[in-house]
Amino acid sequence: MSRVGKLPVKIPEKVKVSVDGNVVKVEGPKGKMHFPTNPLVSVQVDKGEVKVARQDESHVAKGLHGLTRTLVKNALEGVVKGYEKGLEINGVGFKAEVKGKDIHFTLGFSHPVVFKLPDGVTAEVDAKQTKLTIRSVDKHLLGLTAAKVRALRPPEPYKGKGIKYADETIRRKEGKTGAA
Repeated sequence: MSRVGKLPVKIPEKVKVSVDGNVVKVEGPKGKMHFPTNPLVSVQVDKGEVKVARQDESHVAKGLHGLTRTLVKNALEGVVKGYEKGLEINGVGFKAEVKGKDIHFTLGFSHPVVFKLPDGVTAEVDAKQTKLTIRSVDKHLLGLTAAKVRALRPPEPYKGKGIKYADETIRRKEGKTGAA
């Protein structure tokens, strides 16, 4: 039995969970989301708890057991609290601004970069336009979006210019030592 998978997940107040075949739907105060589950794993809702069980003892089913339970837990936490990820923009003249569902970046290219936010993801920029906060109820979609934004201009190791996660540290390298 999976140590993670066998633990039931408590359903918080004001949250509705339903299972339609292999699709788990979660609805809460911050939003709603749904995700498919593998047929090797079954999800049941009873008495304010969500329980995950596997169909057989195969290696794949054992792995999916804990994964599915964690996905359910993340969905429940997301619709109640939501998730957020911070990004920092470093570099002279580098900045970002949010216009509707788009983020407009000035990243030292010859053109501005426009990034379209997917549905269910919101963003806001601080007053200095160098700190970007991305929010969503879906943890997976949030991480994917943050990674795509970071990939627009990844931080470089010499000056540290680029977009980095707020909690990320960039290993800096020495530059050239100069002519002898």
